[in-house]
Parts: sequence; C-alpha cells; structure tokens
Amino acid sequence: QVQLVESGGGLVQPGGSLTLSCAVSGSIFSIYSWGWYRQAPGKQRELVAQITRVGTTTYVPSVKGRFTISRDIAKNTVYLQMNSLKPEDTAVYYCSEGHSWGQGTQVTVSA
Repeated sequence: QVQLVESGGGLVQPGGSLTLSCAVSGSIFSIYSWGWYRQAPGKQRELVAQITRVGTTTYVPSVKGRFTISRDIAKNTVYLQMNSLKPEDTAVYYCSEGHSWGQGTQVTVSA
C-alpha cells in the first residue's frame, strides 16, 4: 500500500519561501512521474509541478520561475521549493503519482 506524507507547509508572508517534502513508501518510487497538486478553498485541485521518471520537469504558468520540483530517489522523497510566494498560492498542497494521495500540507501566504 502506497503511503504519502507531505510536510513543510505553514504561514509565510508574501515574497517568502517554503520547501515542501513528500515522503513516499510502499511504491517503486523511481518508475513513476510525481506531481505536486494544490487545492484552494472552493476551487478544483490543480497540478502545479511535475517531474517525470527521467527527471523532466514541467510547471503551470502561474508558478513557473518561482517553484522548483525535485526528487531524491535514494530517499523516496519529492520536494517543492517555493519562492516569491503570493497570497494566491494559499492552498493545501499534495504530492501524487496520480493515484495515491496523502493528507496534504497547508500553505498560507498572508501578511
């Protein structure tokens, strides 16, 4: 059974930075593409960043240049470095390979 544990969220001022981590167990980590998704109140969950099994990364335009997705295969962990955070980045953030989901981690950007 796949288990995903996201961490690293919190309250940060606009312009600040956070690094999210997602520890994965019960999965052959390296064979999947992994994504960071977010869901803001009243909105649908959206994929904001993805890293393929060969390491190719893609981002939605709203976070491109500010967010960086990476992975550590030895640690079965996916990261999301978030810089220049904006209030509109406020959401619960999840990592997933598209099938399994963790509990998410709350990111709140507010002065």
